[in-house]
Amino acid sequence: MTTTRSHASADIDETDIQTVIAQVEAEERDLVLQRFTHDDAWRLGCLLVELAAERNHAVTIDVRKGTQQVFHAAREGTTPDNDTWVDRKVRTVYRFGTSSYLQGLKARAKGQDFNHKHGLPFTEYVAHGGAFPIRVDGVGIVGVVTVSGLAQQDDHALVVEALHAYKG
Repeated sequence: MTTTRSHASADIDETDIQTVIAQVEAEERDLVLQRFTHDDAWRLGCLLVELAAERNHAVTIDVRKGTQQVFHAAREGTTPDNDTWVDRKVRTVYRFGTSSYLQGLKARAKGQDFNHKHGLPFTEYVAHGGAFPIRVDGVGIVGVVTVSGLAQQDDHALVVEALHAYKG
């Protein structure tokens, strides 16, 4: 399976940040599903585990429908800290209605610290890539899919790749 990457570099040049923001916004507009059931959550989670296993990625994968955790897997090499990162990213998606990565990019583009700007504790919310809203056409956000363990842009890219494959 080929990898679709949202962006290739860990360090986004400040002049390119608006381009990356536009790309992530387009991903969020394009990756809208027709439905999302518990079985769909399970299949999406399993697809992410397969992709991670193929690449030997030490990641934690989490899929939620509403506030219910429907799928959770931690690959070898992860720690309980990955679970706390998942929870913090998920809170960010539900609070702001966009991917955790987009929130971080927008704050960075304005030269702001996400947590300070919104008065949110870092122990509860993070604007680091890896949590993506699951939207259903005509309904809105019905869940969140999250990956934790790689560099934030790679967490985000893995989720986007899986959603493209799943939707495809």
